Amino acid sequence: MTLALVPDRPRILIAGGGYVGLYTAMRLLKKLRRGEATVTVVDPRSYMTYLPFLPEAAAGNVAPRNLVAPLRNVLTGAEVVTGHMVSVDQAAKVAHVRTAVGHTLELPFDHLVVALGSVSRTFPIPGLAEHGIGMKSVEEAISLRNHVITQMDRADSATDEAVKRKALTFVFVGGGFAGVETIAEVEDMARDAARNYRNVSRQDMRFILVEAAGRILPEMGADLGVWTMEKLQGRGIEVYLETSMESCVDQHVVLANGVETQASTIVWTAGVRPNPVLTHFGLPLGPRGHVDTLPTLQVRDLDHVWAAGDNAQVPDLAGQEGAWCPPNAQHAVRQAPVLADNLIAALRGRPLKEYRHKNLGAVAGLGLHKGVAILFNRFKLKGRPAWWFHRLYHGSRVPTLNRKIRVFVDWSLASLLKRETVGLIELEHPRDPFTEAALSSRSRT
Repeated sequence: MTLALVPDRPRILIAGGGYVGLYTAMRLLKKLRRGEATVTVVDPRSYMTYLPFLPEAAAGNVAPRNLVAPLRNVLTGAEVVTGHMVSVDQAAKVAHVRTAVGHTLELPFDHLVVALGSVSRTFPIPGLAEHGIGMKSVEEAISLRNHVITQMDRADSATDEAVKRKALTFVFVGGGFAGVETIAEVEDMARDAARNYRNVSRQDMRFILVEAAGRILPEMGADLGVWTMEKLQGRGIEVYLETSMESCVDQHVVLANGVETQASTIVWTAGVRPNPVLTHFGLPLGPRGHVDTLPTLQVRDLDHVWAAGDNAQVPDLAGQEGAWCPPNAQHAVRQAPVLADNLIAALRGRPLKEYRHKNLGAVAGLGLHKGVAILFNRFKLKGRPAWWFHRLYHGSRVPTLNRKIRVFVDWSLASLLKRETVGLIELEHPRDPFTEAALSSRSRT
């Protein structure tokens, strides 16, 4: 089936509805003339997720519905197709999409924006696929929260000390922003939740952070990374540097430094890689699978294709010679308007601009009232001031005024009311009770 074009109107096809896809589409819809082009967005999810808030969602500080932006609500005036873009014929300028109902859809286009983002970078570690939990989606964040609280419920009623220890052992692999923020937020939540249990205390819990490099939070610099590690260790979190997880078969975790433990929770945040479907798009790829992109955000040797964000290697004109922009949200949200403006300029035969952006710094939340930040590579903040700056910065970056208000209301209520520590593990398999009842009823007849 082919989705036809409006006569005499070019189609701008955006593959991906994440940071780059959403912000590019918003900019195009705002600046295109009436009838100048059709904007079509394809994504397997019908919403964009603000990823920096996943650790806070796992800790219950932000409601999950408030860190997603529904594409159809936000992108009024655009075509939104829910499905996976599986391949692209660059010569014919046709994309092949597998829709949510399993049909194959052919989408002709004049310009293609590649904004598929990244997926978790994993290794063939025995047991990881069976027991690991990722942190790349709101579903994973909420699942982690429910899982952790459920393990505390189990430990509270356990009579076997080994069962209790396993339930209360939490291993996090990866010492970048995702890993450090997630373990810090979850430990903070678990510390609060323990006050509600008769037989569980913070002293019963074991939190382990594993990092293959020689320090955590490398983007923050050596001194802030060391400060953060000391603060985590002061909260009873074990941090192992220059080591890796060798296996986790049957939830028995074995680290390369000789540490072994049973752990009910194994969270994997050890980096990302470009979406592997890019190999079917007929694009020039870099050594690590990123789309080879010019400073104008056009794909090299393909003037009608554009790319930005995690799946693109964009030259960093503000950095050292030959450097690429790091795959983070800060660059993605700033590349998107440049991409949209250049695409419109190309439609109108005007000159293009190069993407150039200096690093504004970095922020990380480490639980309620705790954080670390570096601003403009000069000013360093720690503790509560950094936490406030973290919230103000990311709160301002959430797409749409509607979501900004909802997030700030969540935070305001959290400062006044006690944190909710309820684990809804049944959300993983909501039909199980009904299925059991129906099967039981059938067996009686």
